[in-house]
Amino acid sequence: MDALPGLLDSGSLDHAFRPRSVAILGASDDPSRISGRTLHYMKKAGYAGAIYPVNNRRDMVQGIRAFHSLADVPEIPDIALIALPAAVTLSAVRDCAARGVKAAIIYASGFAEGGAAGHAMQDEVTAVARAGGVRLFGPNCLGMFHSGSAIIGTFSSAFDAGLIKDGPVAVASQSGAYAGHIAYMARERNLGIGYWVSTGNEADIDLSECIAWLARQDDVKVIMAYSEGVRNGERFIAALRTAHENHKPIVFMKVGASQAGAHAAESHTAALAGADSVYDALFAQYGVFRAQTTEEQVDIAYACSHGAYPRGRRLGIITVSGGFGIQLCDAAERQQLDVAPMPDTAYAKLKAAVPFGNMHNPCDVTAGVLNDMSHISTTFRTMYEEGGYDSLIGSFTMLPASPTYGEKMKQAIQAGTDGYLDRPTALCLAAGPDVMRSYDEAGFLVYTDSERAARSIAALAGFREAFEQHLNVPVTDRRLARDLGTEALSEAAAQKLLSGAGIPFLPSTVVDSADAAASAAVRFAAPVAMKIVSPDILHKTEIGGVLLGVAGEAAVREGYTTLIARAAEKAPNARIEGVLVTPMAPDGVETIIGVTHDPVFGAVVMFGLGGIFTELFRDVTFRIAPFDVKEAHRMIAATKGSKLLKGFRGRPPADIDALAEMLARVSQFSAANAGRLRTIDLNPVLVCARGEGVVALDAVLVPERT
Repeated sequence: MDALPGLLDSGSLDHAFRPRSVAILGASDDPSRISGRTLHYMKKAGYAGAIYPVNNRRDMVQGIRAFHSLADVPEIPDIALIALPAAVTLSAVRDCAARGVKAAIIYASGFAEGGAAGHAMQDEVTAVARAGGVRLFGPNCLGMFHSGSAIIGTFSSAFDAGLIKDGPVAVASQSGAYAGHIAYMARERNLGIGYWVSTGNEADIDLSECIAWLARQDDVKVIMAYSEGVRNGERFIAALRTAHENHKPIVFMKVGASQAGAHAAESHTAALAGADSVYDALFAQYGVFRAQTTEEQVDIAYACSHGAYPRGRRLGIITVSGGFGIQLCDAAERQQLDVAPMPDTAYAKLKAAVPFGNMHNPCDVTAGVLNDMSHISTTFRTMYEEGGYDSLIGSFTMLPASPTYGEKMKQAIQAGTDGYLDRPTALCLAAGPDVMRSYDEAGFLVYTDSERAARSIAALAGFREAFEQHLNVPVTDRRLARDLGTEALSEAAAQKLLSGAGIPFLPSTVVDSADAAASAAVRFAAPVAMKIVSPDILHKTEIGGVLLGVAGEAAVREGYTTLIARAAEKAPNARIEGVLVTPMAPDGVETIIGVTHDPVFGAVVMFGLGGIFTELFRDVTFRIAPFDVKEAHRMIAATKGSKLLKGFRGRPPADIDALAEMLARVSQFSAANAGRLRTIDLNPVLVCARGEGVVALDAVLVPERT
């Protein structure tokens, strides 16, 4: 797949990450300077291609022949590293375009992040690059590296202490400093990074394009990403879809959730942080893990780098202490892992082999294993072979660090898990870095804390579940596009418009007299609800514009008069279309469906419990429109209120299938009218008993005003 919807042709990234030759514009002879670090790192890494330092004042730079200009370089470099001030960057990019260079990295700051003048300069640089076919990283970035090619196109101080070992992890970050921090933490964790890139101001190549390209590399097992904001929503979604289709897990750090954080993000990268809930929706749709801390991000990426994913959420626990077993059980429950008891036959076999231990799961082998380490092997093997667990966590405290028992314990664990390393086995240890590394290199996931181990196993299970789900992003049904006008619609007008898109409402009629109201109530043959109808009164209850359970012709006539009078008193300038008369709703669960317009990602659909619960519990979830019925079911299941819909404390199960169908229809209507639609509020949406359908009881639709 060479071209993706919303993505530029990424073929030139091959030249950037695997260049046969590199030019360094402004290369310094001093390896401690920003303009000298890159050459120093590449020499240290043993880059096998041609390096062409460009320095108009020197003939030699760090022992390598230098050239006074890019035009003097004897071949066309695949990539140019521009280590020059912002003031001369435009000239350097012109030289790259004239020479036919395919890609360039701009380290300098002072562009769009600095204000209007810098933005104009960045635009000019970008225009020159695009006209000349030069792909740009940056400006205001720390560059990139690829361990396999030994191209170290960065000046980050993260590499001062030593180069990062090659490995299956890729890092893509808008912030160069954060990317450098990740690289440093990865080295401390013995975690190999194959690809590393910072995108800075993203004048050309952005985070989305890097993620999509990395997701198609066979030697990448997991992508760590950092973002402060996204400008091109279509491209970002296409990148996440590419990663999902290629089964490449993404562990994402998205910052800017707080008001202060969002402001800092905008000034730092000139990017719009966007509504945080929208990113949560995207990550839920495409199976992306959103990390809350850098430690968590590294933990999860480390787990993914081993490439073993649990087949389910059944977790076995082995300890040498009952207290640590309880701690792990608590952590597993928080992470929605199933600490299922040992099957009877497996328990009996294990109890016979290890009579002094508690073998119910957690399996506490006690300190008795110090006399016979084979009990550890037997416990691991039996839990996998006959217990049927999808993953195991063993807690052995500081015993692996013991000169007396450490090596014996490692051999016992290896013997017990031999043949089962296709399932993740995590170990909680308190030991020095050499011991931890030896367990890691033996194929185990190593942590110092129970919560971190359980969270990592749960994340692996979540990735497997996500990749097993077939993503069907439906094509937007353009037949649902409507002329929404530029003014807010009355409830009656909104109902008519949405009914045409398949959204179910109760039967209703709008009347303009007390007699007509009474006649309508007779036709409905039941107590009715009565509401004032006006495009200028969207929140009718605030003026007393709703009457419920009105029964009898006299009461209906009086209700009509009351509503008209209240509107005249409390909203004297409102345009009144009449009074809506509708039957009272049947019994059911109140939910809410809403639509908002995100400036980056377009129409976003919200679902949650309705009525007062919406604001009280904030139990809502979001998805980007359009989506299908399967995704709607996942959306519903993501709320705590789904328990109420499934039947709670004697209530009958609600018609979740009908609700999912309605959500999918709302998403289609919203996508078809993106750009013309600002908001939809369907609150409440009544979900009746299973098989009895779903119905919206109120509708607010606000077009995007011109």
